[in-house]
Amino acid sequence: MESYVRIFDTTLRDGEQSPGATMTSAEKLELARALARLGVDVIEAGFPAASPDDLEAVRRIAVEVGNAADGGRAPIICGLARASQNDIEKAWQAVRYAARPRIHTFLATSPIHMEYKLKMSPEEVVSRVKDMVALATSLCQDVEFSPEDAGRSDPEFLYRVLEEAIKSGATTLNIPDTVGYTIPEEFNKLISGIIQNTPGIDKCIVSVHCHNDLGLATANTLAGIAAGARQAEVTINGIGERAGNTSLEEVVMALETRKPIFGLHTGIDTTQIVRLSKMVSNYTGIVVQPNKAIVGANAFAHEAGIHQDGMLKHQQTYEIMRPEMVGASHTKLVLGKHSGRNALKNRMQDLGYNLSVEELDKLFARFKLLADKKKTITDADLEALVSDELYQPREIFTLDGLQVACGTMGMPTATVRLRGPDGELHVKAAVGTGPVDAVYKAIDLVIDAPAILTEFSIHAITEGIDALGEVTVRIAGSDGEHVLHAMQEVESPRSYGGYGADTDIIVASAKAYLSALNKLLVASGKFDEVVSEPVAA
Repeated sequence: MESYVRIFDTTLRDGEQSPGATMTSAEKLELARALARLGVDVIEAGFPAASPDDLEAVRRIAVEVGNAADGGRAPIICGLARASQNDIEKAWQAVRYAARPRIHTFLATSPIHMEYKLKMSPEEVVSRVKDMVALATSLCQDVEFSPEDAGRSDPEFLYRVLEEAIKSGATTLNIPDTVGYTIPEEFNKLISGIIQNTPGIDKCIVSVHCHNDLGLATANTLAGIAAGARQAEVTINGIGERAGNTSLEEVVMALETRKPIFGLHTGIDTTQIVRLSKMVSNYTGIVVQPNKAIVGANAFAHEAGIHQDGMLKHQQTYEIMRPEMVGASHTKLVLGKHSGRNALKNRMQDLGYNLSVEELDKLFARFKLLADKKKTITDADLEALVSDELYQPREIFTLDGLQVACGTMGMPTATVRLRGPDGELHVKAAVGTGPVDAVYKAIDLVIDAPAILTEFSIHAITEGIDALGEVTVRIAGSDGEHVLHAMQEVESPRSYGGYGADTDIIVASAKAYLSALNKLLVASGKFDEVVSEPVAA
């Protein structure tokens, strides 16, 4: 077990102490189940003495999560307690139903805490630790003791307090940097000194619990592990009091990614990390910052042209881990003003466009102009650019009028009036399963170009009740390989995208579908006479 690092998750206890992060009992239970599936070794389920509701929440977790099904191994269920008889008895009352219960008790050891908060002498602190750890041990075989504010405590005094905790039956000694004060070299030295100078320490697991007040929680935790600690106390997304706690995902992935350096491993199923991150964010209401390591929205996103070019040539040029390792879907090459030609070419190929060098040069020039005005370029933007810059067909069929009837009192019906290439108006009506379906069926009655709708998406691109609705569609040939138009079979080398925007989402949907059909018709060759020459960039 020397190479195994236990993951002690305190999201439900220390994490919930983040301002505004309170969770309901049902949410705590569901999160505890998810943590068990993730593979954490210890779940600190709460502070039972804090309130009757907290005690009941810990008890439910002990009963429903702390007893493994199907012969599996349940996580240790832990309850926090101050070094007082009432707290310890309440903690035992809550966790006793777990297959592997633990009581975690603590008492401050730093001069500032002993003098101003506890108003106790060092001798009184030593005596209280002996008595309370002994009480916890009389109730539970697995007892963890923490000298609060160890990072600012006198090392010699720590050795003495920890020795008494061991003599009283503690099985895990947790060393907290309670206020995030230490730096990695200092914390490494503290843990090394404890391991070397505390009698009986070989009988216990040394744990580390670091806060992030100076942004060093993960660095200090890894420094402590390098010094010999074999339990890391962490939270999902690094939530916790003030600046938060050590982040589970950062510690686990650092040990995994730099395994040749540490030579250590955990029992965490890393592919579940992103899912747990989203769950905690949803339950607590604390949004994960985009640039958060491992789980942030930008953790596997690249916009800089140099980075995108490197990623397209080899993933490891700019990513030290695969997004799939942590449960993220894929790497994202975000198109913006910093993107390069290679990234644009790759995205256009994904959209079905195999552009020549000259065509790509023209498109790239227009892309850069647009990118100076928009933060992110969407696929719909690219569709519009390539159509405008390279093909510039005028519309074969245009929407001249649209009327829709729908609701619960009748069948959705749409009537469309389209103006054809000869200027003649065509009016058709159709019934569908919904207003959009009825509109598309009516359009199909006018334009004899059967096609399969393979993609349809809609969203608001402005705010308010008068928001502009944006619709994008993609169509393919009716048999997936060919399109039939005007009694002539024409090969379809790619699918066709359409875009429409209007304050009426039904009208926007009709415009998008017509846009895609017009591209299909132009590609068929039957309407060559209406296609203008490409315009130079």
